Amino acid sequence: PQGSEEAKAFVNAFLKRSMPKKKDEAIQDILTRKAVVLQHYSKKKTKQKRKKTKGFTAKQRREMRLFEIEPEQQRYSIFLPLHELWKQYIRDLCHGLKPDAQPHMVQSKLLKADLHGAIVTVTKSKCPSYVGITGIILQEFKHVFKIITKEDKLKVVPKLNNVFSLEIDGFISYIYGSKFQLRASERSAKKFKLKGTIDL
Repeated sequence: PQGSEEAKAFVNAFLKRSMPKKKDEAIQDILTRKAVVLQHYSKKKTKQKRKKTKGFTAKQRREMRLFEIEPEQQRYSIFLPLHELWKQYIRDLCHGLKPDAQPHMVQSKLLKADLHGAIVTVTKSKCPSYVGITGIILQEFKHVFKIITKEDKLKVVPKLNNVFSLEIDGFISYIYGSKFQLRASERSAKKFKLKGTIDL
């Protein structure tokens, strides 16, 4: 019943447990005014700062030889499946390379496409020894292509002063290396001009 000693003892004990930060006098003051507001004191969660993973520097990558292709892996036949994947990738990118496709649209897609796996041929060069080199692009850097030839030789061909051709499903595209000195990741975001001076 209201006003009994048991009820008072229960309320006092309950309020002490619920409001551990308040003193007995404050609890009694609340009881006399008959205004009890119970608050939940939640512990503040400390946010753990995420550590950013630092990548390797260019010097460390060279020392670890991360991008070097071992001599026993420098075989043309190993990378033929990569070329087949690249052809499928280009067909999907250009919506099938249909005969009625507009050449400039295909050309604009190829300019921004990833060329790893493409078979290219050096058609023009200021250095005659580069002309005629044909093979699969294994690595593309800002200034050079690394190409594996049918003779299982790894060639490093500079982009500057060279013209490359690549053929897929009867469509032949020419790459002017002097205008192509970008990394593959940078090239995808670059806007190429449709007209301009073309030279070696």
